Amino acid sequence: MTQTMQTAVHPSAVVEAGAVLGKGVRVGPFCHVGPEAVLHDGVELISHVVVTGPTTLGEGTQVHPNAVLGGPPQNLKHKGGRTTLTIGRHCVIREAVTVHRGTDTSRAATTIGDNCLLMAYAHVAHDCQIGNNVTFANGATLGGHCEIGDGVILGGLSAVHQFVRIGHHAFVGGATGIPGDVIPFGMAIGNRAKLRGLNIVGLKRAGVSREELQRLRSAYKMLFDRARPVAENAELVRASYGSDPRVADILDFITARGHRIFCVPPLAGHGDDEADGD
Repeated sequence: MTQTMQTAVHPSAVVEAGAVLGKGVRVGPFCHVGPEAVLHDGVELISHVVVTGPTTLGEGTQVHPNAVLGGPPQNLKHKGGRTTLTIGRHCVIREAVTVHRGTDTSRAATTIGDNCLLMAYAHVAHDCQIGNNVTFANGATLGGHCEIGDGVILGGLSAVHQFVRIGHHAFVGGATGIPGDVIPFGMAIGNRAKLRGLNIVGLKRAGVSREELQRLRSAYKMLFDRARPVAENAELVRASYGSDPRVADILDFITARGHRIFCVPPLAGHGDDEADGD
């Protein structure tokens, strides 16, 4: 164990030789820190926490009891090679959260950004990439290879299918299954999620003006007009609203990859609800 000044390790904790602990790290009762773990300054493991494998926790991150960080991926294609988990600064990881390392047949890394909150029983699978300021409510779950943008909120008991992308500042409702990509600023709700308009509450919190919201709404309605394919609508939206940076974000998200599945609004008369509070 590498131990610097001001660290505190409870006598019942196990910190294996090779682990690196920064200044002010606190390792509480009955924790287990593996030999390849790196805990940066100010990290706190409250109690009964397992940090295993090549796992790095950023400065000031706090981990609550029974969380397991850095376990091997639940993927039969993994051959046992060295893969990593990196969690950013000032994250809060609540009770019984599980986060797995990457697979050696994919990107070999799972990454979580800064200032994220993972509430109790949340799960992040192998090879996921999570941005900054992301919130997982209780029991929110990601399949492998997911990409979650900055500022996303995942409601309680939501489940995101493997390889799905959630665009930045999107909102996913509680008990929602996400089978396809969600556009930036989108709001997805349902057993198999449909878009229910834009995340107006989040946009207002970000200081977006009423005029900007109206442009986004107009672009959204044009983009998902069922009279034409989405690809054709995207070109019309770009011509009409492409100078708006938020609209451009959505269009770039849709067109950046090849053929993909997206969450779209429900058909008229099938529960479409854009009562977004404005």
